[in-house]
Amino acid sequence: MDVVFYVSGKKVVEESFASLSEKIYEALVKVYPNKAVEDFEIQRKAATVSFVGTGLDVDIVPVIENPDKEGYGWQFDRFDGSKTETCAPCQIKFVKDRKDLDPDFRTLVRLAKRWRTNVECPLKSFHIELIMAHVLEVNGKDGSLEKRFRDFLLYIAESGLQEFITFPENSTVPAFTDPVVILDPVCDTNNVTSRITEDERKEIVRLADESWATANFASTGGDFDLWKELFGRAFKVEDAA
Repeated sequence: MDVVFYVSGKKVVEESFASLSEKIYEALVKVYPNKAVEDFEIQRKAATVSFVGTGLDVDIVPVIENPDKEGYGWQFDRFDGSKTETCAPCQIKFVKDRKDLDPDFRTLVRLAKRWRTNVECPLKSFHIELIMAHVLEVNGKDGSLEKRFRDFLLYIAESGLQEFITFPENSTVPAFTDPVVILDPVCDTNNVTSRITEDERKEIVRLADESWATANFASTGGDFDLWKELFGRAFKVEDAA
């Protein structure tokens, strides 16, 4: 889960990942005074807060607000210091438009996120939403939930996540060297999967391939227990409704 913090009144040329991280760190300590310092882990573009009781990890993403472009701002890369333009409200609208277009989109994303959590797949929520949106664009919205979830897994397994994923909203496609490229639909220069390593890409593909085989067997054999292997022992049919 990502939470974007917009920092206003700051100049992007005067800030860095370190300075923003320090501001966010200080804010987190004030907001969560009872949490141990070790619970806050600075990552490449975010600070992660781990809630031990629920097992929930929240990525706190600091963004310097662009006063001339509503909703837009810049986030910094921890390693190379580069700035990436982003627009969280625009990304939310993109996903909402897909939900409005496809009544099952929300359910499919929920299933995919539950699968991700159960098998410990290193995909972020927004990655899943964009992959699902791409599969919707390619395959359409026909078919059962079971088939369409299998199609989501099959796309990852067959493509190896080595295809550039773009959307009609994108006007240009820059060159990227990252192992996985999913273009931000609201900002052509932002690869939202830039933090995924090559080893993680291979792991995601392996998990999707194995899970597709399980899901395919569960669908043809009607074995409900196999679905629990994908979604967890507590999964019920109503959870997919």
